[in-house]
Amino acid sequence: MKSQFFEKLKKYHFELKHLTVLFAGLIVFQLVLSIIHKTSLRNFVENSQEWYQKHSAERLANLTTTTLELLLETARMNVPANNANKTKIVQFFNIILNQQRLQQNIEDICLLVERNNKVYAIDDGTVLYNFIFEHKVPESESNKLHSTAIDLYLKNKTELVSNEQIINILKEKESYYTLVPFAPSGEIVGALFMKNTPDFGFIQKEIVSNYEETSVIYSALFFLGLLAMYYISTYTLKERDEAQKLLMEENERNLKKQIDHEKESLFTKRIYHTHHKAEKVMGFIKEDLRSLSNENTEEVKYRVNKYSNFVSRVIYDMKWYDPPIQTIRNNAFNTDINEVIKFIVENLFKRTATQTGSYAFKLELDENLPPVHINEFVVWEIVEPLIQNSIDHGNVDELEIKIITKYFPEEKISRLIIEDNGKGILPELLEVTGKGMKKLFQENVTSKNSDKSSGYGCYIAYEMATGRCNWKLDAFNLPEKGCQFIITIPNQ
Repeated sequence: MKSQFFEKLKKYHFELKHLTVLFAGLIVFQLVLSIIHKTSLRNFVENSQEWYQKHSAERLANLTTTTLELLLETARMNVPANNANKTKIVQFFNIILNQQRLQQNIEDICLLVERNNKVYAIDDGTVLYNFIFEHKVPESESNKLHSTAIDLYLKNKTELVSNEQIINILKEKESYYTLVPFAPSGEIVGALFMKNTPDFGFIQKEIVSNYEETSVIYSALFFLGLLAMYYISTYTLKERDEAQKLLMEENERNLKKQIDHEKESLFTKRIYHTHHKAEKVMGFIKEDLRSLSNENTEEVKYRVNKYSNFVSRVIYDMKWYDPPIQTIRNNAFNTDINEVIKFIVENLFKRTATQTGSYAFKLELDENLPPVHINEFVVWEIVEPLIQNSIDHGNVDELEIKIITKYFPEEKISRLIIEDNGKGILPELLEVTGKGMKKLFQENVTSKNSDKSSGYGCYIAYEMATGRCNWKLDAFNLPEKGCQFIITIPNQ
């Protein structure tokens, strides 16, 4: 399982752009993670600060209320007999009520009491003493100063009396309005009001600042690490790309050498075969010249001219193995394939057949066959080896070679068919190879075992037809007996 995973992984090649996207993504993810972490830390600090502010406000208000209750109980147990004791008690009340104002966060404090269904706000020790011990009603001036506290008390009086718990209300997102039940004798007679605005922003700033410093250092180290990895990876990829480039250049050079070798090989085999044909043609020229008379002058001139042009073409082809394409295909050429076939049959194969008498030809040529823009001697080089193949491999006493040309205007193609009534082609030679061509058309493939120079006729015809002329050449065995070569020629 593990080996299969690595085998699949080897199929994917990471390029420089892939690493760039990967490292950019890691940096973006790190920044997003840092921002999310910073936001979460800030929310945590704010929630912790809010809880602590509320807790500290309640604790301070509760402590103040408890102190007042204890002081009041103590004073009741020792009713003052003189002015000195009264002054001390008043002083204690002032300390409790006013000492809290000295703290930075306390903005307002007062004691809310009820008398005759009316709420009074007390923030002075003398007034509180007179209210408790002498039952004097406070003046209304204090109520005006603490109107907010009185309104808040009236709104929450029912809850305060029924639950006997501290009520803490947050307003303006920073100030706590705290009401603590005031029950000196176990019975609620009012409440202590305190407005507290605690400020712990400096703690939050310190925490966030320390985190930002740590985050910057971590991000810097992370970024430097990524840069180092990126540099190493890009350097490695650069070395790999250079090696691949050198390998591709080497493969390109080897491929060019192989192509040149194949072209040279084809050139050698083609020249070897045409050389033999040229020797035969030269023999026909000599024979025609010896038989020249007044009656056959024009006929001999026509044949000798064709023979000479063929020999000239052979000599021209010997200049290079890859002749210019315009010497093969050109709009200036208007070759009549029927005429080429007639000349080859009448003036090449039949002149040989008169000596042997072992084969005969049957021509069925379509007069509507359009001309082709191919050099006629290139057509000669394609057709002649296929006819020769039927002669060499027919292996019957009365061999008949039929040559058919047919024009198909609807399909815009022409077909040249060469078939015989011989023994046919071996089935294994008709198998299609990996290159998409039948084995018959491969180099140095023949059914002859004795002739070491054979096996190039069909190969040369196939290479010339498909590679030079852009035609299609195929071979089949006929149902009864014999074989068939079909050349498909597209209209030009």
